[in-house]
Amino acid sequence: MSLTPSSPFLPSRRTVLGGALAAATVALGAGTATAADRSWPTEFPLPNGFRPEGIAIGSGPYAYMGSLADGSVRRADLRTGEGRTVLAGATGGAATGLKLDRDGLLYISGGVSGSIRVLDTRTNRLTATYQPTTAGFVNDVILYGDRAWFTNSHAPVLYTVPRGKKKDGLRSVPLGGEWEQAPTGISANGIETTPDGRALIIVNSPIGKLFRVDPKTGHATTITLKGAADVVNGDGLVRVGNTLYVVQNRLNLITVFDLDRGARTATLRRSITDPRFDVPTTAARLGNRLYLVNARFTTPPTPETTYNAVAVPLR
Repeated sequence: MSLTPSSPFLPSRRTVLGGALAAATVALGAGTATAADRSWPTEFPLPNGFRPEGIAIGSGPYAYMGSLADGSVRRADLRTGEGRTVLAGATGGAATGLKLDRDGLLYISGGVSGSIRVLDTRTNRLTATYQPTTAGFVNDVILYGDRAWFTNSHAPVLYTVPRGKKKDGLRSVPLGGEWEQAPTGISANGIETTPDGRALIIVNSPIGKLFRVDPKTGHATTITLKGAADVVNGDGLVRVGNTLYVVQNRLNLITVFDLDRGARTATLRRSITDPRFDVPTTAARLGNRLYLVNARFTTPPTPETTYNAVAVPLR
């Protein structure tokens, strides 16, 4: 999970220096987590029939995972793998992309339900619910500036809602420029921020392209891939500094790219595979690990179908 800037504009020198100190503090915290997680499980089960899709991790040792089956959210202690439901599901509900903010608010994409929800993880109560009028499949989310940004896989539009307690409401930003929208099915999927904090990165799953998107205008430009022909089946995105991890779900693969600061180009560094992958969809970072949920899209879902989450080292 990348650190998100508080403003889409370039920071001042004072902010940069302050950010450097903050980054050093974060690095120390990440180092502590890295040392501790050597004994933590690298795989843990989820309830049968859960159908996981999204995962988010904050600074603490807890992961939040969303269900495609009913929109419920489960919290797991990464030190033990033990978990519990913190948001109950409902018929017709779904929880796909998740992002946890520093204030404990969890932003939840609603998938086919077309909803956007905000959960206070300190009280396990919803603080806001949004229902875009043009929603089709609200897929993934990233925190950028003072807002949360969501992709819609079935329409060329981004949705954005305020972070925290602000209530200025839901906005829509149409995608344009070089964006390519499929006539049917999934297009936009995972979303991240660029290293320079000026734009968003969106993966278009079926055509296997990454796009740099101006959040103010929705203008999209294709990111040039070097060393890789495409990122077909690209799903969740995780950026750590200038490194972008692309989860390619049905390929059971994580592709690792080096980005330039503006994310105009992405150069293939390596790929990560693991025999435990079973169509992983999204990932979240803690310390030197990526945690992923196995959606098992190639396995017919039933109430008895088993699911799990796995962790792989970043290096």
